[in-house]
Amino acid sequence: MLWNVICTLLFLSIGTSTGYITQKPSFLKTCPIQTVSEEEFTKCSTEDIQRLFQHLYTGIEGLEDVVVDPLKINRIKVLQGAGPVSLNASLSKVTVTGFRHTKVTESKVNPKDFSWETKFFLPKVRIEGVYTMQGRILIIPLNGRGKCWLEPVNMNIHMYTRTRLIERDGFVFYNVTGTRVEYDISGLRLRFDNLFDGVKALEDSTNAYLNENWRPVNEGLKPVIAKTVEDILLRMMKKIFDNIPANFFVSDIPKPSELYSRKNN
Repeated sequence: MLWNVICTLLFLSIGTSTGYITQKPSFLKTCPIQTVSEEEFTKCSTEDIQRLFQHLYTGIEGLEDVVVDPLKINRIKVLQGAGPVSLNASLSKVTVTGFRHTKVTESKVNPKDFSWETKFFLPKVRIEGVYTMQGRILIIPLNGRGKCWLEPVNMNIHMYTRTRLIERDGFVFYNVTGTRVEYDISGLRLRFDNLFDGVKALEDSTNAYLNENWRPVNEGLKPVIAKTVEDILLRMMKKIFDNIPANFFVSDIPKPSELYSRKNN
């Protein structure tokens, strides 16, 4: 085991002078997509992406900027104006923890356009930051600025990812252009400080109400939480796949010129 780790780190340290890995790490098992069934590829890909998440958390030499836990984001802005939520909100100085415990349950790749459909499970995520909020959730007006945190529990995420293949120095890369997220959870805890100009009693009672009624709060906040998760995952996926060639995941991935000329004909 120790020898495998040493070899992996040596490969990576040799292969990152270009700013990305140029030699395949030993923990990645490259999967063919054109010559096997969809089920066979999905099984191989799911195991591969799970191993990738495990190694990203422990650290990959040469890819120190690719950090999945904790994940730092400067700013997330959400505007939601329909249903039980009417909210103009932003989060800044965001820290997200919990992705170290990611369990990848399915990783599909479309062989026609190389978009992804990925399912994974997170037992607990914590999102902390500084919020600015004006609007209402359910019947409660919420206006303020201060520290906040949210903890979705047992989060099943279904992520749809758009990509475009690009080529650099003979390697094919996934250019991740967008994500869309659907999710469900079995619980939600949250806290917003400094609501109502810091009136402590009102702030505490409001937070208690939101936690006691987490199910309708979650339904109301779904666009907000989904947008937050989408922004988190988009940044994460771009960092990962800007630095690791797609050839290391899919052995028979076509060059962009071949794929897009084929689609135009």
